[in-house]
Amino acid sequence: MPMPFRTRCLPTGVCALLLLVAAVDLPSAVKLTVEPDRKTSLYAVGETATFTVRVTDDGRPVSTGSLSYIVNNFLDILVPRSQLELSAKGTTIPFKSTKAQFLSCVVTYSPATGKPVTAASSVGFSALKIKPGLPVPDDFDQFWKAQKESLAREKMQVEMTPVTSTDPQVESFDLQVSCLGDAPVSGYYSRPLRSSEKKHPAILWVHGAGVRGSSLGNSVNGAREGMLSLDINAHGLPNGKPKEFYAKQARGPLANYRHAGRESRDTIYFRGMYLRIVRAIDFLAAQPQWDGRNVIVIGHSQGGGQALAAGGIDQRVTAIATGVPALCDHGGRETGQINGWPKIVPYDGNGQPNKKVLQASRYIDAVNFASRCKAKAIMSVGFADSVCPPSSCYAAFNLLQGEKTIINEPKMGHAAPAHIKKAFLEFAKRSVK
Repeated sequence: MPMPFRTRCLPTGVCALLLLVAAVDLPSAVKLTVEPDRKTSLYAVGETATFTVRVTDDGRPVSTGSLSYIVNNFLDILVPRSQLELSAKGTTIPFKSTKAQFLSCVVTYSPATGKPVTAASSVGFSALKIKPGLPVPDDFDQFWKAQKESLAREKMQVEMTPVTSTDPQVESFDLQVSCLGDAPVSGYYSRPLRSSEKKHPAILWVHGAGVRGSSLGNSVNGAREGMLSLDINAHGLPNGKPKEFYAKQARGPLANYRHAGRESRDTIYFRGMYLRIVRAIDFLAAQPQWDGRNVIVIGHSQGGGQALAAGGIDQRVTAIATGVPALCDHGGRETGQINGWPKIVPYDGNGQPNKKVLQASRYIDAVNFASRCKAKAIMSVGFADSVCPPSSCYAAFNLLQGEKTIINEPKMGHAAPAHIKKAFLEFAKRSVK
């Protein structure tokens, strides 16, 4: 097979197709499957990944219609649309990679009558060698040291209002803690009844993208496991409000929060979000029931990026669980790999970045915090995830400094399924010193 060549930027429709993996149903009983020759979907650079494509109708091989495919790296089309022979025994597509990256094989079946259907499957090449697009800024540590010093000068004012717990063995509170700026730390704090009788590890739950209040359920779940458990919402919003309250915020002041203030490291929105994490840990560490040793942070997507940030910005964090983490590798496109959500850096029609935004993004990039994180870590990665692509997740995972585990999900898109959540909680329990 000829070596792949590059064309710029995938169309939006192709990006959406990356979420389609394994089997796709046509209106009849026709199915299209694309499967790599390794269950792990992992290869070394120079090895050949071979995909087998099958089209069946009610379980019987299909011999009419046509097949075509492209290969992309979630950003660029590396192999342009090519035709395939439709074989009853299955059609194979072999290809290699010359660099550490994730590639997706997107196959389209066009029946003799009816609409075409597409399926895709993604594989990684030398995934443990994937690096971020840009290095850590020289003054990264100095910048965040100054931010934390400013926060420390702000006296911590705490309001705890009792709320009804969903577990009779747990007491819960609506918690508001002052922070820098107008947005406080806002969450639900739960602890085991009679918690003063012994010391407890602390666990902090952080949220994915969107606008909502805090989760009392997460808070109670952590306390049920014998921890001081705090779930905070991402924006410092009051808890327990009607849905319309949060919808109004999402339509109004928080409509485009992910890009707010992105021209400067001093105004970029995630700066305040990360400082609220530090202040939340300040609160947990100030509790007389805390064991003085363990602080665990758990989150998925945007919450996964926050967990990485927590591990790098605050050395009190002893373990992080980060699911399909966002906020990773904002500078990835500078070396030809896709950047993760929220695609904070705008690029013009010539592929040139907004330099101010690119520079500011480096100070809130989760990969840079990962390089400072010595905590135990577990990460989940979906190979079919076009929101937080696997290369951006691995760029962070490879920089983590402590004991670490990765859960690879070759057929998973952007998701936090029950088995991952269970694995994260079990990890949190095992990681307690």
